[in-house]
Amino acid sequence: MTDDPTPTKRIHLVRAYFEACTNGRAEDIASCFTHDAVIYDTNHSPIRGRTAIGAFWTGVRNRWAGAIWVTDGGLEDGDVAAIEWSMHGLTERGRFVFRGSEHYRFEADLIAEIRQYWTFDAEEPGSELLGYQYDR
Repeated sequence: MTDDPTPTKRIHLVRAYFEACTNGRAEDIASCFTHDAVIYDTNHSPIRGRTAIGAFWTGVRNRWAGAIWVTDGGLEDGDVAAIEWSMHGLTERGRFVFRGSEHYRFEADLIAEIRQYWTFDAEEPGSELLGYQYDR
């Protein structure tokens, strides 16, 4: 993988996805994914299908008072990428910033799969990571 300072088409797609998660409708989020896309996440069951993914992320944004997602960096190699990101939001306890990273797989210039492998406390999102399943 190369860390190219000029964003590639795939990195632009991930940025568009995060922008849609931040400001868009569920349909805007869904448009970044293949019809049968899946998000694997150790914090909940897999989310399958672009429509379900769009609805999920609008729900997350609403839960955390207008959460904002930002891409902090990324590496791409063909149809895969690793993305570092941060989510900024608000809970009844105050503002938080949560940082993470995920692995992406692309098909036909759309996101086909996202995998993340760590857990966090949804009641205290600014607490950062709780564990990484491969550390056992």
